[in-house]
Amino acid sequence: MAGGGEKKEHLYKILVIGELGTGKTSIIKRYVHQFFSQHYRATIGVDFALKVLNWDADTLIRLQLWDIAGQERFGNMTRVYYKEAVGAFVVFDVTRASTFDAVVKWKGDLDNKVQLTDGSPVPCVLLANKCDQAKEGLVNNVTQMDEFCKEKGFMGWYETSAKENINIDEAARFLVTKILEKDMANKLGEENRDQDRFKINPTEDSKPDKKFTCC
Repeated sequence: MAGGGEKKEHLYKILVIGELGTGKTSIIKRYVHQFFSQHYRATIGVDFALKVLNWDADTLIRLQLWDIAGQERFGNMTRVYYKEAVGAFVVFDVTRASTFDAVVKWKGDLDNKVQLTDGSPVPCVLLANKCDQAKEGLVNNVTQMDEFCKEKGFMGWYETSAKENINIDEAARFLVTKILEKDMANKLGEENRDQDRFKINPTEDSKPDKKFTCC
């Protein structure tokens, strides 16, 4: 790269999942292309888009956003789609409470099919989409939504609107921050494990002295 040292580069795969018609494709298009349309066809199977972030002076992040069709939830292919993901958005539509009811199933499916290298769940953020419209259900109660996320293992939640470009960038930045934290912690853990492997067996000298006190 011209001028300065090499930038660290990360490639992260992020899943965007949730019921049919919740606005997953619209969120991705808004985030990646700053574009909104009312007329997307339902995603069939899977689609993905790439977003490049100059995270800071030393770090370049490429996000692969996987747009997984709502009707795919219980399909056998989702395990393949989820493979190697390090983060996820679960999306529901605030105008349809039924799409919120399905959120727990999506989160359960995600946790069942993909984990980080240390065996922990991938960081996941809940998106309450179409917040520019009239809201139904629990999303009207911020405290209860916070509790729900804590209880169900979401890192947090955001009210979003792809149409009005509300909180899309903020939610993505929050998720990427959590992914980076996990990534750094895991790499540190791996380095420590590697160091432990190379430690030679303790010699007689290094064993603790057995000292007895006589009264």
